[in-house]
Amino acid sequence: MKMNVGSTERLLRIIAGVVIIGLGLYFQSWWGVIGLVPLLTGLFRFCPLYSMLGMNTCKR
Repeated sequence: MKMNVGSTERLLRIIAGVVIIGLGLYFQSWWGVIGLVPLLTGLFRFCPLYSMLGMNTCKR
């Protein structure tokens, strides 16, 4: 896996993921599971959709 998520976007994805998971827990909804997607793509710095579209926000 080649990194394709930049540092600013990584931080935003992690924050968004945590917020979505937190809201899912607060409202006792399964929709919080969706927060795993931005959280994991932020932690691993890899987005499969970016790979398919040929996008890269990483400066390296």
